[in-house]
Amino acid sequence: MTRIENKAARRPFGLAALLLVAMVAFAALGVWQVQRMHWKHALIARVEARVHAAPVALPAGARLAGTGAGELEYLRVRASGVYQARATALVRAATELGTGYWTMTPLRLEDGRTLWINRGFVPEGTAVSAAAASAPEGCVTVVGLLRRSEPAGSLLQSNRPQDDRWYSRDVAALAAARGVGAVVPAFVDAQAEQAGPARSTGARPVPGLTQVRFPDSHLTYALTWLAMALLSAVGLAFVWRRA
Repeated sequence: MTRIENKAARRPFGLAALLLVAMVAFAALGVWQVQRMHWKHALIARVEARVHAAPVALPAGARLAGTGAGELEYLRVRASGVYQARATALVRAATELGTGYWTMTPLRLEDGRTLWINRGFVPEGTAVSAAAASAPEGCVTVVGLLRRSEPAGSLLQSNRPQDDRWYSRDVAALAAARGVGAVVPAFVDAQAEQAGPARSTGARPVPGLTQVRFPDSHLTYALTWLAMALLSAVGLAFVWRRA
């Protein structure tokens, strides 16, 4: 009896408890990543369906505000109105065509709202005036993908309205800087413009460069966490048996 009691006393309960907690935590993280992976796959399928669907009318403003905007991202829409070319702004961009700018121009819609349109990419060195001069005159119908506003700036650089330097498509800040008043709290990445004869002057933006990519590393993370859980379980068994 004394021998058994001594063996029990020598058991490393503290280390065993630590390994048990680690095993449970790693397993939970692995399961969470599997759930995230399924959510991501569903999101990708939904976005792919939207990108190639027939365009619909721009949703009402209430649906585009707050958390509900995320549910409408990449919705393919059609909007008609007149470009406010004087308010054009250039936002830094890196695309498959190289580095340059997104050409952001507000569109005064037929229903009275103002919607920022990303008319497309122009190369490095393009002047704002040249990009603005390419906007079609008169009524224009734009077909494109609905996107959420990008407040503040990029990951590495903040927008600098005072210097007219933009690193993200922050529609509220752009509207304030250009004095266009209240705007729809989202913008559209143009895929096509339907209008009369285009102006011969100005730098023509290249539309249709929206990057619809969702890095999917959840499976790798899930396998890593589950492997760590398995190692913790093996360590727990080893420590307990050797005690």
